[in-house]
Amino acid sequence: MSARSAEVEVGAQVQVALVKAGRTKIRYPADVVADDGVRLTVRAPWAAEGVRDFGFVRFEPGDVFVEHYWRDRWYAVKEVRSGDGTLKGWYCDVTRPAAVDADQVVVEDLDLDLWVSADGSEVLRLDEDEFAASGLAATDPEAAACAVAALDELEVLGRDGLLDLLDPRR
Repeated sequence: MSARSAEVEVGAQVQVALVKAGRTKIRYPADVVADDGVRLTVRAPWAAEGVRDFGFVRFEPGDVFVEHYWRDRWYAVKEVRSGDGTLKGWYCDVTRPAAVDADQVVVEDLDLDLWVSADGSEVLRLDEDEFAASGLAATDPEAAACAVAALDELEVLGRDGLLDLLDPRR
């Protein structure tokens, strides 16, 4: 898919599918907030069952995610807010560039993740052990290199530029 594809109409609903190792991990509906043909932004409630406690943050029913997917970048950034609107932080997934059509967004999770706390005091690289165990470096070294570069970029952005990245004028 090219970096630019047909834009999805603001207000439309799409299905977001997160794929890992060839199977769909989760699929959920999301409302389109913005789409410029390169970056698609959607809003969705926490879609998993129950609470997921990572130790540094809890995702739970009532949380709202504003998710940014790029058709030309190897990551997705998800702003996480509690049900009362309090910002928890940003969960960043390293993925292949998003495949977007009129009613669906498909992203392939490459195991690497980054967490940035709401106040910016924590920038945590996550799941590097899972990435190493995935074997991607052996089966697709080019994709593995893109994934590591994306995590490195996200870490730098997490320390001083994440809000600039998410600015709708960018």
